[in-house]
Amino acid sequence: MRKRAFFVIKNVLAILLIAAIAGDAMPKFVLATSKTQQEIDAAEEQKDNLEDKLDDKNKEIDRLEGKHKSLQEELASLNQQLTEVSERLADLEVQIANKEEEISETQAALDFARKKEEAQYEGMIKCIRFMYEYNDVTSLGTLLAVENFSDFLNLADYMERINDYNQNLLDEYEANRIYIESEEARLENERIELEDLKTAAQEEQNKVSLLIEQTSKQMQQYKDQISEAEKQALAYEEELKAVEKNLEYLKKKLAEELARSRAAAQAKWRDISEISFAEGDRKLLASIIYCEAGNQPYEGQLAVGAVVINRVRSSVFPNSVVGVIYQKNQFSPVASGRLELALANDRATANCYRAADEAMAGMTNVGNCVFFRTPIEGLTGIVIGGHVFY
Repeated sequence: MRKRAFFVIKNVLAILLIAAIAGDAMPKFVLATSKTQQEIDAAEEQKDNLEDKLDDKNKEIDRLEGKHKSLQEELASLNQQLTEVSERLADLEVQIANKEEEISETQAALDFARKKEEAQYEGMIKCIRFMYEYNDVTSLGTLLAVENFSDFLNLADYMERINDYNQNLLDEYEANRIYIESEEARLENERIELEDLKTAAQEEQNKVSLLIEQTSKQMQQYKDQISEAEKQALAYEEELKAVEKNLEYLKKKLAEELARSRAAAQAKWRDISEISFAEGDRKLLASIIYCEAGNQPYEGQLAVGAVVINRVRSSVFPNSVVGVIYQKNQFSPVASGRLELALANDRATANCYRAADEAMAGMTNVGNCVFFRTPIEGLTGIVIGGHVFY
C-alpha cells in the first residue's frame, strides 16, 4: 500500500510540475490520465482484496487439513478398537464353540444318566413293590424252611445284603438326580453367560463399525471441502495474476497518457478549415455520438462530437474521423461491437446527425477537451449531462 501511495503522489507531483510549465492549457490534457489512475486504483484495490481472499482461503485449507488429520488419527484409533473387538469376538466364538461341544458331550452323558435313572427307578419300584407285597410271608416262610442254624444265618445275611443293595440303589438314584439337576443348571448358566458376552461383543463391534463409517464420511466431506477450497484458492491465484498483469498494463498506459498529455501541451492544432472529411464520416460520427450519448441531452451529444473533432485537429491523435474513432482502446462501443450494430441499422437519431454536422463545422461547447467519461471523484472538467469533459 505504501508503494501504491508513493506511485500516486509521484504522478500528482509530475502533473503539477507539467501544469506549472505548460500554463493554462495543460490541465485539460493532463486530466486525461484520471480515468487510467482510477482504473489503477481499482485494480490495486482488487489486487488487495484477492490477496486477502487468498490468505483467508489458505487459512481455511490449513484448518480443514488439521481437522482431516485429526479424523485420520481418530479413524486409526477406531480401526485398532475394531481389531481388538473383532479378535475378542473371534475368541468368544471359539469359546462358545468349545462350550457347545462340551454341552453336547455333557448332554450325551446326561442322557445316559437319565436312562440309568429311569432303569434304577423301575428296578427300585419293582423291588419295593415286591418287598411290600411279599415280604411278610415269603421272608418268614423262607426263614422257617431252613434246616439248620447255619443256613438260617446265611439266609438272614443274604436278605440283609439285599436290603442294603436296595438302599444303595436309592442313594445312588438320589445322587444321580442331584447331579443331573446341577449339571443342567450349570450348562444353562454358562450358555447364557457366553451368549451375553457374544451379544455385548457384537454390539461393540457394530458401534465401532458405525463410528468408523461416520468418521470415514466426515473425512470424505473434509477431503471434498479441502479440494473445493484448493480450487477456489487456485482460481484466486489465477485472478490475482490477471489483475497484476492488468495492473502493469494500466500503469504502462498511465505513463503513456502522461507522455501524451505533455505532448498535447506542445501540440499544434489545425483549423477546422484545414480538415477534409471523407465520405461516411458524417454517419460514423453520428453513430459514435449515438452510442456514447444517445440518452443524453443535445448539448451532451454535441460535446461528444466536439471531442472527436478536437482529436482530429490535434497532432497527437489520428488526423481523420475514422482514425480517431477506431484508435485502439479509446471508445468502448467500438470494442463491444455496439458501433457496428448502430452503423448497420442506422440507429443514429436526427439530433445525433445534427450534432455531427455542427461539430464537423467547428462548433464546440467543451473548448479543446479531448477526453470524456462518467464523473468520478477528484476529476474536474466541464460537466454536461452524464459526462465530464476534460
